[in-house]
Amino acid sequence: MKIVVTSVLVDDQARALAFYRDILRFELKHDIPLGQHRWLTLTSPGDPEGVELLLEPDVHPAARPFKAALKQDGIPYTSFGVDDVHAEHARLSAAGVRFTQAPANMGPVTTAVFDDTCGNLIQIAQRH
Repeated sequence: MKIVVTSVLVDDQARALAFYRDILRFELKHDIPLGQHRWLTLTSPGDPEGVELLLEPDVHPAARPFKAALKQDGIPYTSFGVDDVHAEHARLSAAGVRFTQAPANMGPVTTAVFDDTCGNLIQIAQRH
């Protein structure tokens, strides 16, 4: 068994696509209309056959309260690996991304947390 698709709940798929593709630099894999929403997935740069990130509409009644509770408590919805947290923090900050946690050494990892503009906090982590 392996992870093929994972999702992040977003409040606006178009804004999420712009953020995750243009700012975070994930690459578009699928953009398939499904009525009011889309099957909208991205992959890591240079890994088109890798795990797909689904930008899933947060339309289920439990989704928005769940996201709001995590965000209120400062808990990231998910985490992405990076080679250099400090460099990525500088690049994203220069692009206008708002961080809620600057890079912090957490023993075997250095992490930082930012707002994805779609209702989530996202962690980036660098293993040492």
